[in-house]
Amino acid sequence: MIQHAPWFEEARFGMFVHWGIYALPARHEWVMNKEETTVEEYAKYFRRFDPDLYDPREWARAARNAGMKYVVLTTKHHDGFCLWDSALTDYKATNTPAGRDLIAPYVEALRDEGLKVGFYHSLIDWHHPDFTVDGVHPQRNAADVESLNAGRDMDRYREYLHGQVRELLSNYGTIDYLFFDFSYTGGHHEEYWGGKGRKDWDSEALLAMVRDLQPTIVVNDRLEIPGDLVTPEQYQPAGPMMVDGEPVTWEACQTLNGSWGYDRDNLNYKPVDLLIRMLVDGVSKGGNLLLNVGPTGRGNLDPRALDSLEGIGEWMKLHSRAIYGAGASSFTAPTDTRYTQRGDRLYVHLFAWPFEYVHLPGLAGKVEYAQLLNDASEVFLRELDPAQQAMNMTPGGQPPGTLTIKLPVQKPDVAVPVLELFLKPSASGVEAVHG
Repeated sequence: MIQHAPWFEEARFGMFVHWGIYALPARHEWVMNKEETTVEEYAKYFRRFDPDLYDPREWARAARNAGMKYVVLTTKHHDGFCLWDSALTDYKATNTPAGRDLIAPYVEALRDEGLKVGFYHSLIDWHHPDFTVDGVHPQRNAADVESLNAGRDMDRYREYLHGQVRELLSNYGTIDYLFFDFSYTGGHHEEYWGGKGRKDWDSEALLAMVRDLQPTIVVNDRLEIPGDLVTPEQYQPAGPMMVDGEPVTWEACQTLNGSWGYDRDNLNYKPVDLLIRMLVDGVSKGGNLLLNVGPTGRGNLDPRALDSLEGIGEWMKLHSRAIYGAGASSFTAPTDTRYTQRGDRLYVHLFAWPFEYVHLPGLAGKVEYAQLLNDASEVFLRELDPAQQAMNMTPGGQPPGTLTIKLPVQKPDVAVPVLELFLKPSASGVEAVHG
């Protein structure tokens, strides 16, 4: 549990928003890198950025209706374009046809909907004239890299980076979450020659400034020094995330279709039931889910993204108490299920709907009452004699200590059915394990 921000693990579910001038090419937020575009060539998107449909109140409502409790928006991505009226650069929304600070209304909209306010901020900046060309830079394959780097000064860039973070954390009131991205030295980043990390950002001083300006803020782990949480990206951990053998607070950041920014022709959208299972899977291991949307170049949410959010929201309306404030359980869930637990309530998420019976090892004698969560309809508990063999119309053969629950034949009309088990006082001392 993050002691200075207990809301984070209570929330469990947030929205990531990747938005910037890369929404205009609509070919992935790394389009500048992938197509090795120069600053001069990329400027055509800056000159034409006119998000006339941008209404962050709609974003905030969509997030709240999906059951999300916080939102994290890219203030600046790796291309260096800034969504706010920074005093430190001309490369900002106020100098595009948008003609205004786009962060201020976003912050106001979230607060009006009761959502926590998050900023994403790139440590990388492919536009800044002092950011040295390296193996991640769009000009990494240029014939004159050495001359391109002549005169570039990472000390000046570092001052710029710190100054912009100071602006963001000084000018918009309380900010709840800051997601830095990213360091790339050694390890699995070996292919990125000239990689940058904690020394390049002066991460200790940067984090100290962040804590001084916003004492209760949650900060991620991508400064190459420890933060408040760890952030697995685009995969589901096999179990609780651990550091030095101890469980830690974590959050999986995931996309709807494999792309963070708006990608018009990417049709690889995850179905709603899969997204819900990903959320449940994370919470069952003590983690959060930060699910991304990429608004269009006009500023509105893609209808495909809205459909996904609406589908998740329908499930969350009926099942949110198995998510909010819940975490891992000390009980071991059987195949095709996940357990989440909050106090004396154990939630059995059924990823596959069995025929009539679900068998739960280790729970015999520990449950007072059970119901389907979607409609609070009772389901019946049975404790089978382990010596009894399965015969004719009677199930049997379960290990000692197994609780058997009889289910209706028809699966409830929800993406992932959930059983709510009320534990007996003797078992209710087993609290949720918050990662």
